[in-house]
Amino acid sequence: MACASPRPAPTLPPPNRRNLPSHGGVSLTIIKEGLSPNPLTMPLARILAASVLFTSALALAAPKPPIASPPISSEPLLPQSFAGWSQTAPPTSVSNATDAATLHEYGLAQSAAAIYASGEQHLTVRAFRFADATGAYGAFTFFRQPGMRIESVGHEGASLGDHFLFWTGNTVVDATFAHPFAEEKPALTALAAQIPQIGGAAGIPPTLPRYLPTAQLDASTVKYAIGPAAYARTGGHVPATAIDFSQDAEVVTAQYGAQGTLTLISYPTPQIAGAHLKAFDALAKSSGFSTRRAGPIVAIVTGSSSPQSAQKLLSAVHFTDYVTINHPEGYVPEGAKLYRLLVGITVLVVVLMCAALLLGLFLGGGRALVRKLRGKPVSTVSEEEFISLHLSR
Repeated sequence: MACASPRPAPTLPPPNRRNLPSHGGVSLTIIKEGLSPNPLTMPLARILAASVLFTSALALAAPKPPIASPPISSEPLLPQSFAGWSQTAPPTSVSNATDAATLHEYGLAQSAAAIYASGEQHLTVRAFRFADATGAYGAFTFFRQPGMRIESVGHEGASLGDHFLFWTGNTVVDATFAHPFAEEKPALTALAAQIPQIGGAAGIPPTLPRYLPTAQLDASTVKYAIGPAAYARTGGHVPATAIDFSQDAEVVTAQYGAQGTLTLISYPTPQIAGAHLKAFDALAKSSGFSTRRAGPIVAIVTGSSSPQSAQKLLSAVHFTDYVTINHPEGYVPEGAKLYRLLVGITVLVVVLMCAALLLGLFLGGGRALVRKLRGKPVSTVSEEEFISLHLSR
């Protein structure tokens, strides 16, 4: 048996193969590369697992751009033309000092007024854009006059003669035809279709009006308020100080003929509603109205013809418990979702490339350093260690 010393760049068969020469005996040659053990090397699976965990942690820890609430649309509030109607002049802003405080509570963001012409017919249009559908619905009930009949224009509409009022999305539109016109409703339907819409949570109307009993309800008298100024202007029957709008209260009132006027006050929690109910009960003794609580809603009947009628109307108010899930970031537009996805993919690719580079430098450089400290060449390209056994008779 003989042990050969290492030779530079010998002519050898491929590694991990046996060579059995036939020169007068049996020769066994075993080739091994990198025979010296390297404590820094790791199995490939462990390296991949470590890199995945490392990059995942970096991706999760990377700061995400904040998603703001959807801004008010910058699109024109009124179209230049629709269904054969065209503007006679550029739109102007609506000046309404009398209703300024009320519209401010509803969240007025923009207003516009324009005159449209179609042949000899003219149409005067005023539009009010609010921050959300809640403000638009409230302003619609504020502008709606008693006696208006219900119209299926936009989300909800009303009319009285040639005067029309409707709301859609977060916009309220007040339209008046100069002369009676047979195609009034189709023209306004076409106008409503071109009003900019709003999506997400801001486009959801308030749910409190749904709890109004439908029997004997005069729909034209429904008023919705989210502040003391609007509540006073809509003819509220309960003192605004007793309602306490600072507790995020919302109020809807409606008339039910001889049964009286029903007021529904919604608070954030049943506990808050219960605390205010005690104050309403004390006030009811001197004011002569009836009260009842259903969940977070306090129902009050005023002006009823009899206590029995008031109790019957109160008993028709039922609160159905429900659960809503709000996205912690609020409404996220589709464009923002795509942007975040592309940014996340880009960040992940960059992190993986950096991790691969760092792992390569760490493993390769560490191995080279260990060989250098042991007095061996840094590179193993020209070095092959092998053991050759020559067995002969």
